[in-house]
Amino acid sequence: MNMQNEMPAVGAVKVYAAISGVVILLMMLFGLVMRMTQGQILPIEPNVFYQLMTAHGIGMVAIAGLGGSAVMWHFLGKYVNLRAGFAWANLAFFLTGVVLVLGGIFLGGFAAAWTFLYPLPANGMGMWGKHAAAAYMGGVLLVGVGMLLFYLESARAIIRKYGSFAKALGWHFLKSGQDAPPATVIASTVVTIINIIAILIGAVILTMMLINLYVPEIAIHPLLAKNLIFLFGHVFINSTIYMAVIAVYEILPKYTGRPWNVYKPFVWAWSATCLMVLTVYPHHLLMDYAQPLWMHIMGQIVSYTSSLPVLALTLTATLGSIYRSNIKWDLTSALLVLSIFGWSAGVIPAVIDGTIAVNQVMHNTLWVPGHFHLYLLLGCVTMILAFTNWIANKEQAAGFSGLEKAMLWVFAISAFAYALMFLLSGQASVPRRWAVHLPEWLAYSQVASLFAAGVVISAMAIIVRAMGGIIRPARQA
Repeated sequence: MNMQNEMPAVGAVKVYAAISGVVILLMMLFGLVMRMTQGQILPIEPNVFYQLMTAHGIGMVAIAGLGGSAVMWHFLGKYVNLRAGFAWANLAFFLTGVVLVLGGIFLGGFAAAWTFLYPLPANGMGMWGKHAAAAYMGGVLLVGVGMLLFYLESARAIIRKYGSFAKALGWHFLKSGQDAPPATVIASTVVTIINIIAILIGAVILTMMLINLYVPEIAIHPLLAKNLIFLFGHVFINSTIYMAVIAVYEILPKYTGRPWNVYKPFVWAWSATCLMVLTVYPHHLLMDYAQPLWMHIMGQIVSYTSSLPVLALTLTATLGSIYRSNIKWDLTSALLVLSIFGWSAGVIPAVIDGTIAVNQVMHNTLWVPGHFHLYLLLGCVTMILAFTNWIANKEQAAGFSGLEKAMLWVFAISAFAYALMFLLSGQASVPRRWAVHLPEWLAYSQVASLFAAGVVISAMAIIVRAMGGIIRPARQA
């Protein structure tokens, strides 16, 4: 890639990373407020709680997408010719959409959770009106349009360089054993394929629901709407960690001195994931008795298999890369290794919940926030923080001060314990999405609030330090 194409992209990546850091911290504060409210430490009205819950949910999905996009754009740009204008266009749509979403929530009172399941947005029961719902769904649609432009540009650049998605996925390498694409290209191709499909499906259901808001005679089949919403949302949030893990593939070798080689199992794993991530979402509909039986069965089976191929290979490759490598430890490398642990740990309760017998009892409890806080907070978000720190250090290894080690340990322990309190709450059948908790449940929320404060404080220290490095201009040689 020539310098004219590279420099604007670097600027966009820095803006993406800075926005991601700030919004992640804000979403953490929302989470802390909600847990304190459930623990009766902080008096918040239920309607405000559900607004915060809606903003926290959609905010984390969106910012994980933006942060993952920063990672993917930065490293994919080393192998294909990406046009920086599309990164800026995505950001413009993103910010416009965010303004609409926040307006719908905090000005219009919309509080139907980030999943906006039909027909709830059109039935605010006096808490919000149709214009607030339209602002929220219209904002989500605009964010999706921006991300679609991002992935279409990625698709164009990948196909122009490699000729087809098949070659970019490395299928020719399975036959010949020659000329394997880089790990970053394979991962980016999978994410591009699945998210183009998911975002188009999301655009369809969002448009249908927007029409229904103002023309209620045009009704939508509720089960169809739920399937489309979860296909869109589940694929997109899963893709965020598949984008963020590119940071492990590209940055960790700088510390170990060992390249991240592509082998045939790696190609098989990512190709299988491309199919499975599109078909795993029915495990969120196991309680919908009207759902076709074959979809329930598929949802359970794919829940067991979808997480294993890429994660297993990434985990073993990470451990193998570190073993006797004389790795240089700093905040970036430590966060990268921690993120693989978080991703691995988060999959375990997710697979448990994907079992029908367990799902019937646990799915509407705090067990579910427990599993996705494990792999999102300690997995995806930690990868994004590592990448942000890497950019802040001008893409070089740095020292590892005592303060940074303390920040890391407080973050790791607090985040794990925070997610664990969700799991313990779920095991005790504490329901999710309840603003007011019974006296028997308060201890879980109160202890969780303590660990949430630890996450916020340590993450703030990491993010503020990284922001300083990003804003500070690089020294001229």
